[in-house]
Amino acid sequence: MRTVPERLLLRLEWRVVRRLEGRVQGGYRTAHRGSGTDLAGLRGYVEGDDARHIDWNVTARLGEPHLRMFNEDRELTAWLVLDRSASMAVGAPGRGKRDVLAELALVLARLFSRGGNRVGALCYDTGLVRVVPPGTGRRHVLRIGAELARTADARRGGTTDLAAMLDAVARLARRRSVIVAVSDFIGTGDWERSLLRLTPRHDVVALRVIDAADDELPDAGLIVVEDAETGEQLVIDSGDPLLRARFQAGAGERAARLDAGMRRAGVLLHHIGTADDLADSLIEVVTRTHRRRA
Repeated sequence: MRTVPERLLLRLEWRVVRRLEGRVQGGYRTAHRGSGTDLAGLRGYVEGDDARHIDWNVTARLGEPHLRMFNEDRELTAWLVLDRSASMAVGAPGRGKRDVLAELALVLARLFSRGGNRVGALCYDTGLVRVVPPGTGRRHVLRIGAELARTADARRGGTTDLAAMLDAVARLARRRSVIVAVSDFIGTGDWERSLLRLTPRHDVVALRVIDAADDELPDAGLIVVEDAETGEQLVIDSGDPLLRARFQAGAGERAARLDAGMRRAGVLLHHIGTADDLADSLIEVVTRTHRRRA
């Protein structure tokens, strides 16, 4: 009998992975051409070469500038940073933010690994960190799915420290990698500073999972609302137009701060809604990435 991750992956392979084959790993496979870690040799400096690759010891010894030549990294390492905090539980049963995150994790892991690349995962939930070391193959993808399910069972309350989540992957990604952060980015911490520490060395992609309930307050009269991150409860009149306007304005301000911070860090922020078609959303992610590099 197939496990839940096996059934989900099988469905996604038919509905999503086949449509995306060759697009995702193709968008990142040569993102760092010529900057591998294996020294291939030396050659004389030519005008227009990257001065950062000058071997100053050899240059001083020979009296002429020489560059280090490296073999290109052909194996890509990708890290999936998966936010399993309480706010990710928002959404309709079977199609909430947690469901979309699980689908994104399996699809991306499968696409990267099918290209012969190594994929690792960091599941983060309010200080609780579970790590799947980089690996490849379908069995490894299922291991990531199983770890996500275990993290869901152990899910705790509390406010998400986005900076701690990004710092955790910075400690794990020791070689140059593609880092894909999948989160609703609702939380605290100086995440922008943490992001700025990642971007000089890694190719960072931010996928923000959103649901209509994040930004709109339903008109349902007196209701009890609970902060998904802190657990705090409050009785409010959801029919109050002023309250609804304030709620929407607050959500807009939060989104604007997030957009501005991502721009300052040089990271493209992609939005994937719980009602969106997953394949179409990922095709748009790759298209925007290609346009930026063109």
